[in-house]
Amino acid sequence: MTTTPTSARIGRLRAELRDDSALVATPTPRLTWTVVSDEPGWTQAAAELRSGDEVVRLDGADSVLVDWPFAPLEPSEVREIAVRAFSVDGRETAWSAPVAVEAGFLADGAWVARPIGLANPERPAQPVLLRRSFTVDRPVASARFYWTALGVAEPEVNGLPIDDSVLSPGWTSYRDRLVHESVDVTDLVVQGENVVGATLAGAWYTEKYGFFAFAERVYGDQPAFLGQLVIDYADGSSETIATDDSWSATGDFDVVDSGIYAGEHQDARRAVEGWSRAGTLHGTWTPAAVLPIETPVPEARVAPPVRRIDELSVVEVLASPSGGTILDFGQNLVGRLRLRVTGPRGTRLTLRHAEVLDEGELALRPLRNAASTDVFELAGDGEEVLEARFTFHGFRYAEIEGWPGAFDASSVTAVVLHTDMTRTGWFSSSHHQLDRLHENVVWGMRGNFLSIPTDCPQRDERLGWTGDLQVFSPTASFLYDCAGFLESWLRDLALEQTHTDGNVPMVVPSVLPGFAGPGAVAAWGDAATVVPWVMHERFGDRGILAAQYPSMRSWVDAVLRVSTDGLWSNTFQLGDWLDPAAPPDKPGDAKVDSDIVASAYLARSLRIVADTAALLGETADAAHYGDLAETSRAAFAAEYVTPAGRMMSDAPTAYALALRFDLVTDAAQRAALTKRLAELVRSGGYRIGTGFVGTPLVTDALADGGYLDAAARLLLQTENPSWLYPVTMGATTVWERWDSLLEDGSVNPGEMTSFNHYALGAVADWLHRTVAGLAPDAPGYRRLRIAPRPLTELDHAEARHETPYGLASVAWRRDGSTIAVTATVPANTTAVVSLPGLPETIVGAGTHEWFIEDVAGEAPRGPYGLDSTTAAIIDNPRAYRALLDAVAVHDAAKADTVRRETVWAESRTVRQSLMFTPPDLLADVEAALAAVDPA
Repeated sequence: MTTTPTSARIGRLRAELRDDSALVATPTPRLTWTVVSDEPGWTQAAAELRSGDEVVRLDGADSVLVDWPFAPLEPSEVREIAVRAFSVDGRETAWSAPVAVEAGFLADGAWVARPIGLANPERPAQPVLLRRSFTVDRPVASARFYWTALGVAEPEVNGLPIDDSVLSPGWTSYRDRLVHESVDVTDLVVQGENVVGATLAGAWYTEKYGFFAFAERVYGDQPAFLGQLVIDYADGSSETIATDDSWSATGDFDVVDSGIYAGEHQDARRAVEGWSRAGTLHGTWTPAAVLPIETPVPEARVAPPVRRIDELSVVEVLASPSGGTILDFGQNLVGRLRLRVTGPRGTRLTLRHAEVLDEGELALRPLRNAASTDVFELAGDGEEVLEARFTFHGFRYAEIEGWPGAFDASSVTAVVLHTDMTRTGWFSSSHHQLDRLHENVVWGMRGNFLSIPTDCPQRDERLGWTGDLQVFSPTASFLYDCAGFLESWLRDLALEQTHTDGNVPMVVPSVLPGFAGPGAVAAWGDAATVVPWVMHERFGDRGILAAQYPSMRSWVDAVLRVSTDGLWSNTFQLGDWLDPAAPPDKPGDAKVDSDIVASAYLARSLRIVADTAALLGETADAAHYGDLAETSRAAFAAEYVTPAGRMMSDAPTAYALALRFDLVTDAAQRAALTKRLAELVRSGGYRIGTGFVGTPLVTDALADGGYLDAAARLLLQTENPSWLYPVTMGATTVWERWDSLLEDGSVNPGEMTSFNHYALGAVADWLHRTVAGLAPDAPGYRRLRIAPRPLTELDHAEARHETPYGLASVAWRRDGSTIAVTATVPANTTAVVSLPGLPETIVGAGTHEWFIEDVAGEAPRGPYGLDSTTAAIIDNPRAYRALLDAVAVHDAAKADTVRRETVWAESRTVRQSLMFTPPDLLADVEAALAAVDPA
């Protein structure tokens, strides 16, 4: 084919799912590349991939997770790959810059390292130094260190850290899966005597898990280290130095104790000088013990590790009522403090951490049994830089006790930690509180995507709750490239299922074996089906469906064993967890019946499994699970939906589930269900009436059914409970409870009160897809959906997302009586365009602009008075405000009661709602309402 040059170019080329490293965990890594082009409609017709002198041509438009076309990589092999693309009109890009692809795995049977640790530890979870000296007597071609731990470690070679990861190798389901690191240490190895070593602590492996006073160690009492240094010499020979009883160990060094929940104690006076360098060895060392622990053969890392990602300075120094020094970093974050301090030998610094203040002091009660305290004792030899190494904290505030001399806030820095994912999604609007909400969602994800997806990062929990991730995965996959992160966690989920007959534990890794027993729990266990499906939809990863399909099928089979005729009922459930109407001490007592939640999720997961089977070519399974999905859907509709379109549980979550999961297909019933949902949202004063399950669905259900204004009022509500109420209270992350901080500024008295829980932030996905209007219409955004629905309350909104094909964006802005919509469609993709008032169209790659009429919402229904319906009042924010203000002048408590207890409905009048109200107050309300301009 004759081709001509083009201005298009290759933007990015990578192997598999990591941006942070050239390492891959498979000998046949899939390849992804993007094309950057100003040429409208640029579409790939073919591509050529080059490895050395070998060039392979691939016809077609595929450019995302393309199968490896070369001979498989050998262990430790490094190849350079390049790509060029050819457009359908016969133009070719230049070759991309070569990209290194490095095999991070070992050959089968090559793992020989044994778990080692202290032979005679003095206390549980005792940190340890481990070392081994070796001699290099000839030129080295390459040296790689493969290592893992039951716990976390920081390896060194000749006194230098081998990389910049933190809390590695992270947390996995230890009995079934270990992840090994693969680090090129060639530049650290020298001729002559060398030392390889590691600082080891227990972290997740030795932590005590559980609630109240029932916490216990699930895995082990002491940490262990496994590693092997593989040296390839220039003469073709090779040497492996693996952990065994030839290593030395000491538990007497500067890291005295460390725990995820407790924090860390360091005593700089106990530092062992030169412990990982050749030369004189200081301290008391004994032979390391090979520990009698059976471990799975470690596998190469597929996800990025945790790293130091950001640093924040002190915003304000506060003096607490008790006389303490409290530092405010202005942002609830996850990480730890770094101190630069000079003081006398033995000076003891104590750091305590908290997310909020309570009457000017650190609010420590929400931490429950987590001390979250770091202690440092100074060596007294000039300026010392101190930072905990094997723990992390969730905090905005930190109290420092024992600082020597005058305190200098510039000497303290908050170090932000999380898995080193690439940011891929952004949202902005004309509404500053909405933008702050979105930023809170981002910070919540950052803090809780630390090795595994956790529920919270601060108290004695920090566990991989499956339900939280299930509802949040669409939002997460927009904000960050978390494909490798989620793939790693899903491997653990599938392995944990093998111990529970297909049931999915509520936390993964499973460390709460007694919590709720081994049974299936809807919305939590459905992470097994929903998360892989979301990853296929958002990242274009069909491979994750193939890998997880046995897990997906195992989950629905487990539920089918406890269901009857398509309905899942009368079993233990968490339901619509943390419905704001639930009592503080009974967060599962939602307005919606938990059987409705369970049966809805059964139907949804069966449909996902059927669709997955069809994609994978499992035709018999596709038919089998498709029939079961339809049976379950029909049973749900027959059992829980009246012919007139009312749910048996008259609660917003029930309607949202029926609508968003397509459990009701009759058009008239769907219209009635949506109408009733809108009535319920209005009757609640446009305040939130949903928990973990309903919250990600309710705005979609309203907007899809034609009630965009109701969805907007719900979204932008600032009264408690609402998404923006925490913003009005100064929140910088998403809270666990809608009212984690009460309106008087005090901390919610509930046992569960976290100020950094991302689940309720799942609404951000609606901001991206509907408010701004950017969504996938085919897996991996190969076809985009551009469908903004401008909210009356906003002047503009925009979403940008780095799709697997390149940067896509949608923005809209009001301009007089029109709304201008602009969109960027990446090369090699198309987009379906759905705009209000215009026919649906399809466009190709490039930048596009449209103008649509700014259609006003429903006209206000004034004039207003005591005989106005409460629905008319709540639908006009000015009338609503006038009513409450007029009552508050007479009785502030009564105004609050009116706000909370009024049913805002077409069938109720203001006069009826103010029954037994003094005449003078009624007269003032009448006058205040009459003065409201209905325009």
